[in-house]
Amino acid sequence: MRMAVTSNSSLANKEQSSSGKSSMDVDSSEYTCLHEVSYPPEYYPASPARRSSSSSCKPAKEYPFTLDPFQQEAIRCLESGESVLVSAHTSAGKTVVAEYAIALSLRDNQRVIYTSPIKALSNQKFRELSEEFSDVGLMTGDVTISENASCLVMTTEILRGMQYRGSEVMREVAWIIFDEVHYMRDRERGVVWEESIVMAPKNARFVFLSATVPNAREFSDWVAKVHQQPCHIVYTDFRPTPLQHYVFPAGGDGLYLVVDEKGSFREESFYKAVNAVSTGIDKKSKAANGKRKRDFENSEQSDIFKLVKMIMVRQFDPVIVFSFSKRECEFLANQMAKLDLNNEDEKSLVDGVFSNALDSLSDDDKKLPQVGHLLPLLKRGIGVHHSGLLPILKEVIEILFQEGLIKCLFATETFSIGLNMPAKTVVFTNVRKFDGDKFRWVTSGEYIQMSGRAGRRGLDDRGVCILMLDEKLEPAIAKSMVKGSPDPLNSAFHLSYNMILNQMRCEESDPETLLRSSFYQFQCDRALPQLQDRVLNLEKERDAIHIEGEDNVKNYYSLLEQSRKLRGEIRKIVLSPQHSLPFLQPGRLARVLISGMLESEETYLQREELTVWGVIVNFEKVQSSSLASVDETVKVKAREAGYMVDILANCVSNNEKSKAGTVRPVSLDEPGEPLVASFPLSQVEHLSAIRVNVAKDLRGLEARESTLSKVCEILRRFPEGLPMLDPEDDMQVDSSSYKKAVRRLEGIESLIENHTIASSSTLEDRLRSYHKKDELTQSIRAARQDVRAATNLVFKDELKYRRRVLRRLGYATSDDVVELKGKVACEISSADELVLSELIFKGLLKDVSAEQMVALLSCFVWQEKVKSDQKLSEDLSTLYSQLQETARRVGKVQLECKLGVDVEDYVNSFRPDIMEMVFAWAKGAKFLEIMKLGAVFEGSLIRAMKRLEEVIRQLISAATAIGELELEAKFQQGSALIKRDIVFAASLYL
Repeated sequence: MRMAVTSNSSLANKEQSSSGKSSMDVDSSEYTCLHEVSYPPEYYPASPARRSSSSSCKPAKEYPFTLDPFQQEAIRCLESGESVLVSAHTSAGKTVVAEYAIALSLRDNQRVIYTSPIKALSNQKFRELSEEFSDVGLMTGDVTISENASCLVMTTEILRGMQYRGSEVMREVAWIIFDEVHYMRDRERGVVWEESIVMAPKNARFVFLSATVPNAREFSDWVAKVHQQPCHIVYTDFRPTPLQHYVFPAGGDGLYLVVDEKGSFREESFYKAVNAVSTGIDKKSKAANGKRKRDFENSEQSDIFKLVKMIMVRQFDPVIVFSFSKRECEFLANQMAKLDLNNEDEKSLVDGVFSNALDSLSDDDKKLPQVGHLLPLLKRGIGVHHSGLLPILKEVIEILFQEGLIKCLFATETFSIGLNMPAKTVVFTNVRKFDGDKFRWVTSGEYIQMSGRAGRRGLDDRGVCILMLDEKLEPAIAKSMVKGSPDPLNSAFHLSYNMILNQMRCEESDPETLLRSSFYQFQCDRALPQLQDRVLNLEKERDAIHIEGEDNVKNYYSLLEQSRKLRGEIRKIVLSPQHSLPFLQPGRLARVLISGMLESEETYLQREELTVWGVIVNFEKVQSSSLASVDETVKVKAREAGYMVDILANCVSNNEKSKAGTVRPVSLDEPGEPLVASFPLSQVEHLSAIRVNVAKDLRGLEARESTLSKVCEILRRFPEGLPMLDPEDDMQVDSSSYKKAVRRLEGIESLIENHTIASSSTLEDRLRSYHKKDELTQSIRAARQDVRAATNLVFKDELKYRRRVLRRLGYATSDDVVELKGKVACEISSADELVLSELIFKGLLKDVSAEQMVALLSCFVWQEKVKSDQKLSEDLSTLYSQLQETARRVGKVQLECKLGVDVEDYVNSFRPDIMEMVFAWAKGAKFLEIMKLGAVFEGSLIRAMKRLEEVIRQLISAATAIGELELEAKFQQGSALIKRDIVFAASLYL
């Protein structure tokens, strides 16, 4: 093993760097471990002799097995009393380092905090650590056990709350362990990690446990700078159990090895697999002909059934089958109906574990459909794990899987986060996922995270990953997925009102200090030299372009651009709804702007926008609901235009599994197929005077091909161009703005025609050169803006605007003194703090019953979209209207203070989907009864209820802070009403 103890030149003196062989050298081809250390500025490390003498006492913990080199290196750092980031693959053994840090703290009579990203993982860790150590406590918000223990396991949110409250524990803590610290890149909750690290006590030391991240050094440099202490990086790519990656083509019968256990990508094998996809799909569609699709998919011929059966025959079990949809997980599990993977003894054990686990539930809760549906599956050795399951069932499944009683588990991506449950094989049912905005390819980092579950150390000589492929996948994308590098650890820092108010209230800090110390600011500062180099390089490239008579060329170029701009303005007037709607009849030929510019190789003057011809089929007024799944750019254009036009054109498929962007129109002379695509009216460039007959039903391919062939024939007959509708004679455009634009266009075209360089033989070359120079000038301007932004404090403007909102709404004074309203918002971190505080001070929560109050608060915690026709009762509907009115007022204030808030989207983010269910639950209804009131997953509803109880707990603290005893009592009553039965059943790990 080659080890280097180095330091970043920007953070330490170069003479502090050293490198050499470790005493634990192994063959680097078998094991590679990198050990570096980041030092803060002006830091002089202790001599090696002093460091070794300080750690010469007996080890805090001894292990019955030989530690890996990376574990030994990390423990050496801990013994020297210095922070360490351990970056290694899943199941490599990072937990050993955490356990040693705890043992070290307990040996030295110090307090230690172990944080994790999710409550379920905290519960698991508490159970594991309690078996290993005696003095362990747990704090997750839901549960508090032994809060005065020397070792406290908690979620990162709890740690952040303790820091803001100035908890006594923070003064005593010597070590803080951040498990799964790469979670810091999570766009919603990642900021909590940054806040917690920045605000940690200056005398504390850290253990960061992370999956492999390529920029681990950057992270450790940041920690060293913020806390003025050394931070070691122990990084290993070594995987104790090597992986083999296979592809299973749709409709195929076998596996193709694409990456072997040595990490070599086999392109020939991959191409065979990709080619087998289309062949397999064709065979499958023929086999399914004449049968209902559902019948076919549930048969033994389904791909997933064949694959799981193959895995069992080859003894590759246990297997985790990853799917990116909760419903698909259950659907696929049900396809295994004819597989029985457990013997009678195992079935009896499953029955016993299941019955014991559910003993704490009432008889009614035991009759829930999800409970009854799952037991037969589990007895056959098949499990399902996703966020929609009842929490107690998820834990039963985790325990059964650990005990080897589940051979095939269908799970969503969340199963790969934190839970230490490896399998021999991992299967990916899809290579695309919906990330909240769009469908996209799985990133290499996500693939590494999930595939890391394959291969059990000490049990398997190799792990097996199988990618089910049902569409054409580019080799480059596949290679980057299965052979790519992990996702970098980038900051997801963002401001919140709760953060700003808590920082204002804290004597020792302020928002600017937090921003300046954030990892986001650190990354921006580090990017500054590259940005400055980019400006210099662009300027050199621009200055190297010399143009004869540049002033004349510049003037001529400007006239050409004005001409193009005026043509666009004229088109906008002519094709506005008032003039164009009467002419959007089915059958009319239309030319549509696609995107970008068509650059001619011969001449700059022939440069024109990319367009395609098609036939109008229909048009409709834009409705917000119809744009829900549309690309953001198209959404903006559609709202501006007010109308969407359906056009039959020659298209190619994008293989996008979403409603929007499934097809891309192309020129009629390119390969494609006739399909109907929707365009905003603003993208229609010209309407032809010609119309063709269009079949009433265009669902059949023959009808679409026939219509498009007519378009091709008409274009052939008019080689000089189709006759267009005349704006004035045909479309009756008679506005003064249109006439003014036409006159200006005529004047500019006259100037272009009579320009002094119009007849120059070198005009085209000079125009091209000037065009390139102009583009470089624009790039330089943008790059200089990036430099200015990187030089300034990030989020500086947003912080100013948010402070303005807080002053305008009465949460803080102009001197940043937190008012009474602000003290309430300081306590609320799990919901929208402004709207909730406004409701409290409006008196709305005091004037309603406790049941109505918790129903209203459910709008703050429910985020899933539910299709439901059920209407709210009159009382709840009135309450929801008042919530919307409050949210609209808060949204408008934010908009007035220059924050980019879409007021209607903001108002609609408070969803009333589970109000009736929560109201009924608070009234004492059984869980089985409330599940009939809405089409939601049981687990999703319970998770929302737990978040609701968390919000109520924060509201109790807020009411206490402002001395509102009556309101505090109501919140406590609301908490008691919902905190019962299966919704708050105790965790099996506790």
